[in-house]
Amino acid sequence: MFVPAVKRILVHAASALLGIILAHAGSTAALLDKPDDWFCSHDGRRVTQAILSWQSPQGSWPKNQDNALDSFTGDPKTIRGTFDNGATTDELRYLARAFRATGDGTCRDAFIKGFKHILAAQYSNGGWPQFHPPGGQYHRHVTFNDGSMIRLLEFLRDSERYGFIEPALRRQARGAFQRGIDCILKCQIMREGQATVWCAQHDARSLAPVTARSYELPSLSGSESAGILRFLMSLDSPSADVVRAIDAGAAWFEAAKLEGIRVVPTDGDRKVIADPDAPPLWARFYDLESGRPFFCDRDGVKKNALADIGKERRNGYAWLGRWGDAVALDYARWRARRDLIKSGSDLPKH
Repeated sequence: MFVPAVKRILVHAASALLGIILAHAGSTAALLDKPDDWFCSHDGRRVTQAILSWQSPQGSWPKNQDNALDSFTGDPKTIRGTFDNGATTDELRYLARAFRATGDGTCRDAFIKGFKHILAAQYSNGGWPQFHPPGGQYHRHVTFNDGSMIRLLEFLRDSERYGFIEPALRRQARGAFQRGIDCILKCQIMREGQATVWCAQHDARSLAPVTARSYELPSLSGSESAGILRFLMSLDSPSADVVRAIDAGAAWFEAAKLEGIRVVPTDGDRKVIADPDAPPLWARFYDLESGRPFFCDRDGVKKNALADIGKERRNGYAWLGRWGDAVALDYARWRARRDLIKSGSDLPKH
């Protein structure tokens, strides 16, 4: 009798542990596909309570941690929320999902608080800082870095599906969304009379390219610009200005690709080698004047090759990537759809 009882206890404990692991796999965003009954379950309500406890007094959430894992037990005034690295938008999507499944008004109220916070954080020029209030450091600038502003715009667009948002807030969100698009267009960098792409951050007032962290200098950004272009291509009814911005950005990506090289791991380090068969790569940063790729240590001094910077930054940052692959694929599909619209043909069914 003793052995079966112990076995049942162990099986139950293992099952509970597995449930916790699965519930927190990846991030808060990974929970959105849970069925309605999970949100109503003990585990679901525990996760919801944890997420609610991490909301800052302003309405945002902290980044780089699992806000669904454990409830916050300290002074709420010490919570520092942000829009960076998926924070806040992931939690708000979760709360909207939880409210739909449970009808819990606490989730709705926390969502509305966060929603209003996003609207309040937008600058009059249409951009968003990394967090609000923005403070006086580089975080105050319009932030495309790591997709921050694009995630906010995608969230505002997707929020149209949330029926519990009052009409006045919906109108504000539509206006904020359009101002965000206008800001993107104003930030597109002109070089030698030609529109190119974007910097990771733009000045909060002038919208000129600016420095973020010491090794993130004003530049043409291969990474952030890819996300911006793909977002613009997702718009249902792009204006003529948006179409021109997309065409120019896609042309820049085609011209900026780096061919015949490959990044390989070597004894705990990264090394760029010649390889004529390698797929094209794009640099994270291109010089605003010369258009050439550059690399940087924390001293902020530009170098021409990845090998010229120290091992810490060489291995601790995404300096080269295949960001342009997705741009090229999306652009080909986008152009095909535009051509069909111009010709008056029926669009393909999805």
